[in-house]
Amino acid sequence: MTPDLTQYIQTFDDGREPVLENLGGKGASLVSMTAAGMPVPPGFVVTTASYDAFVAEAGIARQITTLLDGLDADNVDEVDRVSAAIRKDLCSRPVPDATRQAVVEAYTALMQVCGDEVPVAVRSSATAEDLPDASFAGQQDTYLWLTGLPAVTEHIRQCWASLYTSRAIIYRLKNNIANEGLSMAVVVQKMVNARVAGVAITMNPANGDRSKLTIDSSWGVGEMVVSGQVTPDNIVMDKITLQVVSEHIGDKHAELVPDAAAATLVEREVPADRAAIRSLTDAELMQVAKMAKKAEKHYKCPQDIEWAIDADLPDGENLLLLQSRPETVHSNGTAGQQPTASSQPTNPAPGAFDLSSITQSLMGTGR
Repeated sequence: MTPDLTQYIQTFDDGREPVLENLGGKGASLVSMTAAGMPVPPGFVVTTASYDAFVAEAGIARQITTLLDGLDADNVDEVDRVSAAIRKDLCSRPVPDATRQAVVEAYTALMQVCGDEVPVAVRSSATAEDLPDASFAGQQDTYLWLTGLPAVTEHIRQCWASLYTSRAIIYRLKNNIANEGLSMAVVVQKMVNARVAGVAITMNPANGDRSKLTIDSSWGVGEMVVSGQVTPDNIVMDKITLQVVSEHIGDKHAELVPDAAAATLVEREVPADRAAIRSLTDAELMQVAKMAKKAEKHYKCPQDIEWAIDADLPDGENLLLLQSRPETVHSNGTAGQQPTASSQPTNPAPGAFDLSSITQSLMGTGR
């Protein structure tokens, strides 16, 4: 009988509900945003069922519990010893055939979507992340710029093992989070290879006019736009008709582009003829505007979004939403500060798509 592999893998777009217990905090958020029609970078989640099957086949659950029982969070040396023992054991055990097969099939399908073998991020997504009284962010591991199936499968195992890093164990001890029932999902998601990127605000931030929509764009990764290192193209559009109201071509003299071999971003000069033209085609401009309107409709308030056009994905599928947060300058009555479309809001409203840590990891910006 062919095993049911769907329990071990959930792609962002397969239509299943984003259950936290199966996907962890990061995975559930990405699936939820995809279901809402937001074009997040493509990927899949290795579900908690994969980790659970791995631990069950290894027969080490009782051993892990025994090692953790009675640990003192203040005895760092002992925590380090226990952590190292558990992680070494987890990294030496074989992975069940069915869970490995599920990852192989999902990874192969993702590479087909991308048109070639491209770098991915492998990110821990623990079930303890979204507890109401504890922020679990940063307690497990993320690995960037991984290329090839062997690297991905090995780092999935390392994400599982990171459930028992010293910092994670101490965090759970100090926050009275039980070790029983803990599990780990893992997100595998395409690194963003931005040809063009920028920000959009679903109003005119210069005067708060909600009948307008403003887009800033520049070549390469959007970090240089957000940080003000380049003067981007600035386009103001009518939000209803999507006609261009005003347009200013910025001095886009430099761009940040991914260097997959070096697993980092590099800055390079933009030739004068390319810097002098608008970084978005008419069709791409319309795509960004429509996506921004969709985000505003979904969240029911003006949005400040970060987006990128990915060079690895086919036209029509290459516009990616990296972040969507409520616009706060005019909402908070601070319009006198003369914001630009690149101004960054704070304190996102509940439910807003604020995946800044995922964005930074997928872009490789490290902000």
